[in-house]
Amino acid sequence: MTVQARLGTPHPSLVSAVLDAHEEHHDDGSTTTLGFWIYLMSDCVLFAAVFASFAVLRDQTAGGPSARELFSLPYVAVETGCLLVSSFTYGMAMIAAERHKQTAVLAWLGVTLLLGLSFMGLELHEFGELIAEGAGPDRSAFLSAFFTLVGTHGLHVASGMVWMVVLIAHVLRRGLTADNLTRLTCLSLFWHFLDIVWIGVFTIVYLMGVA
Repeated sequence: MTVQARLGTPHPSLVSAVLDAHEEHHDDGSTTTLGFWIYLMSDCVLFAAVFASFAVLRDQTAGGPSARELFSLPYVAVETGCLLVSSFTYGMAMIAAERHKQTAVLAWLGVTLLLGLSFMGLELHEFGELIAEGAGPDRSAFLSAFFTLVGTHGLHVASGMVWMVVLIAHVLRRGLTADNLTRLTCLSLFWHFLDIVWIGVFTIVYLMGVA
């Protein structure tokens, strides 16, 4: 007698319950979100190390220009405004997603993407002007630390925008599925995290630099 014969055929309702539980386990997105929180904590360690390096090297100008001579607070304030407003617009996209309003989600994501592009454009313009003035990352330890810190944040913003474009394509193709809602939540965590990091950059690099 086979093992299956001895155990008997499972009742259809039991099989259905097991399959439903299996689907719920994969669809709720809690494991994915937890894993993304762990990633963000590792990113915190990365930024903490870069901030610490900048704090140590901020006065090592090697006779070159200092932060007070290089930075324009009104210019950086516009950069900061673009990124902070983009955090608000992404929050509006999440509210629309919870209400399953796909058109509104796409519209708010589009506005967020435009604000992110504006931020990156202003940052790249600032980098270009500094390098043109002879204040590139090879000029001093201070400028090396500055370009590393601000550039690392900029790379994160750029990767977030690529992710956003891919996510817009997913929503257009498949709608607000459970998987897409989980992806929207993870990107929301990432985008707000970058805003928090930028507030630290604005305060430590720019405000304290020109004080």
